[in-house]
Amino acid sequence: MNLGKVFAENNLYLAVAESLTAGLVTADFASTPGASNYLLGGIVCYQNSIKIHQLGVDAELIAGHGPVDPVVAVQLAQGVRSRFARDCAIPAEQVVGLSTTGVAGPEAVGDKPVGLVYLGISSVRGDRTIELKLAGSRSEIHLATVASAKAAIADEIHLLLG
Repeated sequence: MNLGKVFAENNLYLAVAESLTAGLVTADFASTPGASNYLLGGIVCYQNSIKIHQLGVDAELIAGHGPVDPVVAVQLAQGVRSRFARDCAIPAEQVVGLSTTGVAGPEAVGDKPVGLVYLGISSVRGDRTIELKLAGSRSEIHLATVASAKAAIADEIHLLLG
């Protein structure tokens, strides 16, 4: 499936918030011709303060659970979806929000093991989290996350369009 073509033909848009992948997901989508027809943009949000102040993630949630959390992933996706829709004057119903958060290593973060990844998706269908348990080097975890994020967006589009 040519995701870009499907997005454009159905007047849908994509907004991405990346903690774990530091822009790799957005860059992958942008690498295809015509990406500007549907890709609104992405925000790299490594620091918790960016997650909280730019994307509206609940500060108490991060304080209590840390940034690698399924609810944080959903709030990131919701935040990037609503912010980019508003900033681009596009109805939020036409925007799909995608987020990544996780631990790429080389060491665990608290009780979160290396390879634990959460993808957040927010669309007119609702919000969901996908948990991944990946193995490999930091780079391998990043690349596997990008591939999983693209597959998740393909699934979401399929479900949106019936």
